[in-house]
Amino acid sequence: MREALLLAREAAACDEVPVGAVVVRDGVIVGRGFNKPICRHDPSAHAEVMALRDAAGRLNNYRLPGCMLYVTLEPCVMCVGAIMHARIDRVVFGARDPKTGACGSVIDLFAETRLNHHASVSGGVLAEECGALLSSFFAARRQKTELA
Repeated sequence: MREALLLAREAAACDEVPVGAVVVRDGVIVGRGFNKPICRHDPSAHAEVMALRDAAGRLNNYRLPGCMLYVTLEPCVMCVGAIMHARIDRVVFGARDPKTGACGSVIDLFAETRLNHHASVSGGVLAEECGALLSSFFAARRQKTELA
């Protein structure tokens, strides 16, 4: 999760929402990503998707069984869909997302029995640090707007 936090800070430095993610297999990071939807003009360029793309490219496989995803913010519906399609075994996230979280905050897609893949999920890992990074980013953004 510490590596994901470093990537989240990289996103903030690019004026993107500070979310970072890493894919790990056998204790080794095989994929990294941070939010890039603004700079890429791509609504799918969330940290999780970027990390999955990186891992799939490195492992030469769009399926990522045996892998874990660490992400600083609870994944949204789109990201959970990508995680399912990649066959990630386990998701570990930091801060909960009460507005779009799809791992229990708003909806729990991994608990939906009608879907064909179910990753195990753990939330709240370094939640305070992950949440503080997001809170300070949005506070700074609001302050810029007020000053403009």
